[in-house]
Amino acid sequence: MTLPSFPTPTQPLRIGILGCANIAKQFTRDVQSSPAVRVVAAASRNADTAAAFAAAQGIARHHGSYEALLADPEVDAIYLPLPNSLHAEWAIKAAESGKHVLCEKPLALGLAEARAMFDAARRHGVMLLEAYPYYFQPQTGDMLALLHGGAIGAVRTVQASFGFSLPNPQTNIRMKPELGGGALLDAGSYALSLIRLAMGCAPARVSADASWSEGGAASGVDISLMATLHYADGRRAQLSCAMDVANHRRATITGTQGTIETEYLNHTSTQAGGHPWGYLPSQLRVRRGVANSIPFEEIHSGTGSGFRFCAEAFTKVLAERDFAAIERAAAASLDNAATLEAIARSARAGRAVDVKPR
Repeated sequence: MTLPSFPTPTQPLRIGILGCANIAKQFTRDVQSSPAVRVVAAASRNADTAAAFAAAQGIARHHGSYEALLADPEVDAIYLPLPNSLHAEWAIKAAESGKHVLCEKPLALGLAEARAMFDAARRHGVMLLEAYPYYFQPQTGDMLALLHGGAIGAVRTVQASFGFSLPNPQTNIRMKPELGGGALLDAGSYALSLIRLAMGCAPARVSADASWSEGGAASGVDISLMATLHYADGRRAQLSCAMDVANHRRATITGTQGTIETEYLNHTSTQAGGHPWGYLPSQLRVRRGVANSIPFEEIHSGTGSGFRFCAEAFTKVLAERDFAAIERAAAASLDNAATLEAIARSARAGRAVDVKPR
C-alpha cells in the first residue's frame, strides 16, 4: 500500500492533472496564482498530447499514461476532469496509489459508484472531494450563513435551474450516453447540489420528465429535464436543467420568514464586462420577512475563480487532516448521487421513484 502524503500549512499542495480536457486548462490557469497549490504534472493517454498540454500550461512534468502520473512520487493529489463515466475507475485507482482526489462533478454515475469511491478513499487513508466550484465561492458561504442564521426561517421550498446552449452537439461528449452525457448529470447536478445545500438532506421520492435526443429514453441522452423532489417531512423542491436554451442559472430558496435568490455562479468578478475570462458578478439577495412590500437586500461577497477557491479549500482540509469535513461533504455527495440516479430512473420510466438511502 502506498502511503498518502499531506501538505503542511506552509507547503503547497502538489497536484497532477489526470486528463487534458478544456476544463483542465481552465483549472490550471486559475490556480496558477495561488500560493497554496502547485500543478506539477499532467497526464494523457497520448504522450504527445500530455507534452503539448504541459508546455502550453507551463507545467514542469508530463506523463504519457494515467498510471504513470499515479506512480509519480512528487504528486500529492490529482484533479480528475475526465468524462463522467471514468470518474469512479480513476478515483479508485488514485486512492489505491495513495493520491488524494479532487473530482469534477458529478462525482459518479450512481450511488453504487459513489460508495465504492469513498470506500476506496477511506481504505487507503486519502481524501476524496467532489469539485463543484461554486460550493467554495465566498458567496455560497454567505448564503449558508443566512440560512443557518435564521434569516429566512425554516426552509420550505427550493427552485433551482441551470441551462445553456450546447456547442457542437454532433461531437460534444454531453451527447454521448456511454460517457455519462445528458443535461441532468451536466447541469442538473449543479441545481441539485444547491437544493441539497439548502434543504439539508436527500428527498424521499422524485418525479421527473425529460426530452430526449435521438434514441429516446431507451438509448439517448436527456436534452432537458424537470423534476419535483418530495421530502419525508412534506417539503418539496423543483429542479430544471437543459442543453437547448439560453444560458441561465438561478435558485430561489423560500422559508417561513423570508426568501433568498442567487445565481450561484462558479466564477465571479466585481463588475460586468472587462474580465479577461468573461467572469461576471453573481447575484445574492435576501428578503427578511413575509410581506412583498419588504425590499430585497443585496449581499456583496468576495469574488474570484471557483477553481482556485476549491483547490485552496481542499489544500486546507488536507493540511489540517480534517477528515470530519470530508465526511460531511461525502454525505452530501452520496445524497446527490442517489437523487440523480432516482431522477434519471423516473424520467425514463415515466413514474415517481423512491430515492435509495445513502
